[in-house]
Amino acid sequence: MDFSSKKAVRNQLAGEGLRPKKGLGQNFLTDESVLSDIVSAAELDADSCVLEIGPGMGVLTRELAKTAGKVVAVEIDTTILPVLSKNLAEFDNVSVINQDILKVDLDALFTEHFGDRPVKVIANLPYYITTPIIMKLLEHSRIASIVVMIQREVARRLSAKAGSKDFGAITLAVDYRAVAEPVRDVPPEAFMPAPKVWSSVIRLVRREAPPVTVLNEKHFFDLIKGAFSQRRKTFVNSVGSYPALNTNKEEVKAILETLNISETVRGEALDIEAYANISNEMVKGM
Repeated sequence: MDFSSKKAVRNQLAGEGLRPKKGLGQNFLTDESVLSDIVSAAELDADSCVLEIGPGMGVLTRELAKTAGKVVAVEIDTTILPVLSKNLAEFDNVSVINQDILKVDLDALFTEHFGDRPVKVIANLPYYITTPIIMKLLEHSRIASIVVMIQREVARRLSAKAGSKDFGAITLAVDYRAVAEPVRDVPPEAFMPAPKVWSSVIRLVRREAPPVTVLNEKHFFDLIKGAFSQRRKTFVNSVGSYPALNTNKEEVKAILETLNISETVRGEALDIEAYANISNEMVKGM
């Protein structure tokens, strides 16, 4: 049976009286080469435990279930469940959970379905909630890797280098927890309906330890937020007026001078090591 063609997707939805929901960012993947590349990037085997977010009609879920030992698919849309159930009927290693992934207790889910084994996350994420989902996943130590389809613009931010226009707070937050590896770009016509923008598949592999040592992790992340809170301003002006840091421009200037960093530098020009050094100096002075 054909599951992934545009015609198949259209017919299955029509059979249930359904249409893609714009409010949930539903764009169903219909390109088999992309499906294959996602599964390949995930590096699955018979022992793999997979959390899939947003399975939709189960086209990708089917491919995951053919290789992985266990797949748990979390789907927020109740109305799509009948189609999902039919498409996954032949697989006994898939469990579907009808919940909002941002409200799911990942510890409880992982323990119930995977025991104490590491988890790989695979998802075709709705554009409007990409960042909060990725940050929630990266904060969980049980997750070994994440392969996601996201808006190309966001994917570029996740893997950007310091000094580039795409470099920002999300880049540093991801870099602290994982190594970002671009997999491929995906054109709008690979989906039904076609989105207005290109997408990208990116792989995030959890680091065994952060690439830098910080004295106070909360302060480190507050510093990053502060530096990009007013992107057009210099680092000194942005950080010196950021309330959560409880500092001022003169103190920030003094620390930059100590570290031989120009006081006219902007936040996007500093790499993760520079942020760690600045944060540590500020924490020492508290």
